[in-house]
Amino acid sequence: MSQNSRDVFPEPGGELGGGPDDWGRLLERHRARLRKLIALRLDPRLQGRVDPSDVIQEAYLDAARRLPEYARDPEPMPFYLWLRFLVGQRILEQHRFHLGAQGRDAGREVSLYRGPMPEATSAAIAAQLLGRQTSPSQAAIRAERKVRLQEALNRMDPMDREVLVLRHYEQLTNGEAALVLGLDKSAASKRYARALIRLKDFLAAMPGGLQEP
Repeated sequence: MSQNSRDVFPEPGGELGGGPDDWGRLLERHRARLRKLIALRLDPRLQGRVDPSDVIQEAYLDAARRLPEYARDPEPMPFYLWLRFLVGQRILEQHRFHLGAQGRDAGREVSLYRGPMPEATSAAIAAQLLGRQTSPSQAAIRAERKVRLQEALNRMDPMDREVLVLRHYEQLTNGEAALVLGLDKSAASKRYARALIRLKDFLAAMPGGLQEP
């Protein structure tokens, strides 16, 4: 076994070592983060039609099938980013199956680490930012803020918007975000700080203010 294979498959007790129960626990550890990824990147028209749990399950089956391929890679990506990539491919598959040509128009793709990923829409980012619990008396205010927030997000540089999503909502580390975007860590950190400042400046200028993301 090569040195790289030993790094990917440590002895039992390591992240990828052990039997089926260990493998299942490892996958379960990442489920919540992957559900957030799906909430951000699944086309809104498919909400209620596509079950995020099914998307994750299909990706986990892909992971089990492709594990030897992952092990043979001389420079394997971090395990979570690999799972994230597989989930992204499954989301794209759902877009193309359900939406066809319409999916290409509304569900834009970004070229990220080793393959395309559906772009997080401004509507999805705004929903995450504003939350979903709103009293009837606040509904009109929230709707207005959401529209204005989406407009601000749409004016942002796509890379700045993407690094904001990766760091702030997907909660990737700076190193993980840098790998995904093909940037060095310093550039990724600067882009995130710049995007966050711009977004916070906009939020502070909104009538009535807005709770920070």
